[in-house]
Amino acid sequence: MNEQELVQAAKAGDLPAFNQLVLKYQSLAYNVAYRVMGQPDLAADATQDAFIKAYKALDRFRGQSFKAWLLRIVTNTCYDMLRAAKRRSTDSLDDVLVSPEHSVRLTDPGEGPDAHAERRELAQILQWALSQLPPEQRMVVVLSDVQGMSYDEIAQTMGISLGTVKSRLSRARGKLRVILQAHEEHLPPRYRLKNATPMSS
Repeated sequence: MNEQELVQAAKAGDLPAFNQLVLKYQSLAYNVAYRVMGQPDLAADATQDAFIKAYKALDRFRGQSFKAWLLRIVTNTCYDMLRAAKRRSTDSLDDVLVSPEHSVRLTDPGEGPDAHAERRELAQILQWALSQLPPEQRMVVVLSDVQGMSYDEIAQTMGISLGTVKSRLSRARGKLRVILQAHEEHLPPRYRLKNATPMSS
């Protein structure tokens, strides 16, 4: 069955069909949740909650992009969890860089140990910098610059206008630039902003 058929079957109560949709999107949903929440356990909880909410809300799905509809539930679930926690993490950058809890579990078998260490170091500081943004700005950066979604897809996913997407993304990139410049000693040397070309906005 194609995706549209799977969605229709799931709406009719076919749990195996919905499970196929879960398998298709669970990695994407988790990656988005992780970038927003910043912690693997919280991201896993948000992803699981989002899929449960999606299954219960299938009767309200009106045939638009299932991916955008699902990611909107994921982002809303993350927002709810952040609001509930409210005590925002005040981890310092130094804590993040040495804490194994913040390790990035991505590996590339083709890279050497130096390249792996550099990429891991870069991923850690970028994740920390993302966590300093307001959730709505963090989300547009994750969807655009991490997931590679178009402005139209982001607008549909977040339920906001195209102009709002562009303005949030511009502000978020500007803040990230300032944050990274203020802590550039933690960046691998070749990624330090004085040596890098400016990000497009």
